[in-house]
Amino acid sequence: MDLQVAGGRMVGRDSELARLLALLDDAEGGRAALALVSGDAGVGKSRLVSEVSALAANRRFTVLSGQCAELGDSVPYLPLADALRSAALVPATGVKDAVAARPALSRLLPDGSDRSADGGRSDLARQQMFGTVLGLLAELAAVHPVLLVLEDLHWADASTRDLVTFLSRMLHRERVAIIGTYRTDDLHRRHPLRPVVAELQRMASVTSVALGPLEPSAMAEHLTGVASGHLDAAEVNDIVARAEGNTYYAEELLAACDPADRHLPAGIAALLLSRVEKLSSAAQRVLRTAAVAGRRADDELTRIASGLEPAEYEDAVREAVAHQLLVPDNAEGYAFRHALLREAVYADLLPGERTRLHAVMSSLLADEQRLMVPGTAAQLALHCLASHDIQAAFAASVRAAKEAEELGAPAEAHRHYDQALALWDRVTEPEQTAGMNRGKLGLESASMAAASGDVPRAIQQLRRLRQLISEAPPGTPMMPSLPIRVGERLAYYLLVSDDRKAEGEAIEVARATVEADSGEPPTWYYARAVSTYAHTLLIESDSTRAWEWAERAVAAARAAGSSWVEADALSTLGFISNREGRNDEAIEMLTAAHKLARESKMLGVELRVAYNLGRTYLERGELAMGAAVAHEGFTRASHTGLNLAPYGLDLQHLHFQCHFGDGQWDHAQEIADGFAMRVTGPGEALLSAMALFIDVARGNPAVAERTAWLEPFWVTDGFETYISRGLLAEHYLWQGDTARAIAEAEAALAAVAGYGPMRIRPAAVGIAAWADRAVQARAAGDDPAAEVAAATRLLETARGGAAFPRRPKYVLGREGRGWLARAEAEYGRAAGENDPQAWQAVLEEFGPGYVYEVARTRWRMAEALAEAGRRDEAEEQWKLAERAATKLGARPLCHALEDLARRARIGIVPHDTHEAGLTSREREVLRLIAAGRSNKEIAATLYIAPKTASVHVSNILAKLGAGSRTEAAAIAHREGLTQ
Repeated sequence: MDLQVAGGRMVGRDSELARLLALLDDAEGGRAALALVSGDAGVGKSRLVSEVSALAANRRFTVLSGQCAELGDSVPYLPLADALRSAALVPATGVKDAVAARPALSRLLPDGSDRSADGGRSDLARQQMFGTVLGLLAELAAVHPVLLVLEDLHWADASTRDLVTFLSRMLHRERVAIIGTYRTDDLHRRHPLRPVVAELQRMASVTSVALGPLEPSAMAEHLTGVASGHLDAAEVNDIVARAEGNTYYAEELLAACDPADRHLPAGIAALLLSRVEKLSSAAQRVLRTAAVAGRRADDELTRIASGLEPAEYEDAVREAVAHQLLVPDNAEGYAFRHALLREAVYADLLPGERTRLHAVMSSLLADEQRLMVPGTAAQLALHCLASHDIQAAFAASVRAAKEAEELGAPAEAHRHYDQALALWDRVTEPEQTAGMNRGKLGLESASMAAASGDVPRAIQQLRRLRQLISEAPPGTPMMPSLPIRVGERLAYYLLVSDDRKAEGEAIEVARATVEADSGEPPTWYYARAVSTYAHTLLIESDSTRAWEWAERAVAAARAAGSSWVEADALSTLGFISNREGRNDEAIEMLTAAHKLARESKMLGVELRVAYNLGRTYLERGELAMGAAVAHEGFTRASHTGLNLAPYGLDLQHLHFQCHFGDGQWDHAQEIADGFAMRVTGPGEALLSAMALFIDVARGNPAVAERTAWLEPFWVTDGFETYISRGLLAEHYLWQGDTARAIAEAEAALAAVAGYGPMRIRPAAVGIAAWADRAVQARAAGDDPAAEVAAATRLLETARGGAAFPRRPKYVLGREGRGWLARAEAEYGRAAGENDPQAWQAVLEEFGPGYVYEVARTRWRMAEALAEAGRRDEAEEQWKLAERAATKLGARPLCHALEDLARRARIGIVPHDTHEAGLTSREREVLRLIAAGRSNKEIAATLYIAPKTASVHVSNILAKLGAGSRTEAAAIAHREGLTQ
């Protein structure tokens, strides 16, 4: 029976459809979201997604739809390229122009830009691709909401899987919805998509839609709708029973119905093939050829490979389309109506037939014109291997690896390079074919492993390659640069690995590498090895050797004419100068390095230098200059798609820190709003922890949610742990919870046990918490000796951090000096000597640039001045602090200032009477009575004599008609007089 599959009403999926439409609602409302639609093959995933896509298009969404294929593991970004190609054909979407403006993306298109442009072959290529895709979606979403559909993710390449995870984490307020589909029956225990799905499903923004079998009633309704003729009840019931809820299986059973033969094949594969066998021999040949080509078959390739004459081929294709076995696929060719059909036809091929068809496909794809289309080299490698053409498979693998590298897909590049390495011994003249020797091929493979994030694999490969080089017999042909390049990369990857134990090996490998080469004639790779050696030596306590080797690297780079290596070495020199307090020298070197890096168009080096230059300005307290450099660097990173690469991330939080420091908090809040709340990786954890600076200072409710996401990433030596827990200590201190404040401060100190200067701030916060406890103890008439002892220990920690014995030449920056002065002043408060002069010292270190730190220092100074009886001076400081806190929107500080104003009677004009005839001072006393404070504690809190406090209590009892303090407290609570 003929089917009418196209169009028609979808049945039985109302709840699933509603959940996906809610996804569109979220996107329209500025809440990015992702849905994973899962189910067995043929259950109706594509039908559901096509329905959602059509409804989204009606709602003026820009719909981008791409599909993975069985060879997707070889072709990088296949579904993304598919989606962009299709959307680029529709001018109204604006996709074509948006893609053309982004070289990294335009390379995915057949007529894309020069692939060598814009640093495509770099370790940052993948981050660049990811950042560019994020920027594209954000740009499109600013005009219309975007729906990105990626089907059949069980076949996705590694880069696509990583991209989906990346987008799910980084899209927040963009009007973007993503729907991915995958087969559950294909996800075996070790399937690479399984951990990705598990990770995504833990995120609150991800919706899981599992499609189960269609209900019998819905299936019957569906079959009635797609049937071209009348169906009797027996036929329907028989098909429904056999299909077991699988829509595609049911449709195939219906299509295979023959009134003259009621016996249908038992299995789905046999059923599908029974339909194929009803076609003419020419149509069957077209299907077999298309099955070898892949789920999507290029029209011209299929025609030539089939061996049919043009007219015969056209008739055969028309027949296959009429029987709903093939469907037109844009203007490029045809696709099987369902992947199961393609799989059944391919599996039915005879071994020799399959090999010959793959060989024909290989010969056609080897055409240079076709190889210009992205992904063709990977397809060629697959067909060559399947046709047992090892020589051609080797050449195609190398070409596919280079192409993947240029496209920013290092995981696929590594896979293809490794495949070429595996074929090396089976190929004649492999060096000539590959255009490189075996060692260079191994180096490329290791570099791509590292670029894809698999640094341990890169280290393993390079260690083995270095050993093979050392064991090679004398006279072995070898690229002269190979030993030094392998050694340099190994040292670098050891340095940046998460293994602290590898740092010593990094220094030793780097040293041996530079000592094994004379540096003559001058080469860029020798200069780079010297620069890397200098970089590894920064680990040492004394920077003398690092400085000497960085100077040698500058000289070697200049001799070799390699400006980007010179910039890298100058950055190391500038870093050392900054660390040792020679800031003018540091800025001069880093400015020169930044100029060189920009001119040489080495983005990675440029961003590193920009970060070091901006950080130097920040440590000098020149926050406006620091913000300007960080903003320029981050803008550059964003425009090149590297905003989420390592130094792109660093520039983001540096930009934020500068504006947090200089008081431009609305700008800082905008930056922080872009930091991930839903944290799933270390990079996001660091940025989210940074956002706590402003969340805590403004009292934003986001503190609790950020903390919940950050907690799984707390480790003993993590920088994000130090930042988040140190700021949580401040948060709890504002809340009056000194116990939790102390605990968080201690945790922050533990996270940076080996780095002295970073210990000053959490130590100062801990001292403040102990000081609060000491003040309370004295007010209650208790001995604060334990509190003072704890504060003393933390003061020693802060002073030790400032001394930083690990780095004898280290000079503390301005912010560090401010926090050290604060630790000293807070200790004085704990010891009962709250000296205004100590707070003046804090003010001089922070002022005037650090607006918030100046404001909260003035708050404590006003308190100290009030305790000393210098009320006019206290009120002056209070007003300055209150004005700044209000402008910043620093609610916790504002509340603390209000409390101080009430207790010290400064900064406010007291009213004569309130409810129950109480004066403002009596209301303050009543609040403390209700809190259970004694007269002595009330006197200490309000800076009055105990006798005066007793008089106030007596007056309050009389005015309230209360017979006791307890009754007065009860009246106050009942009447709301404590508010």
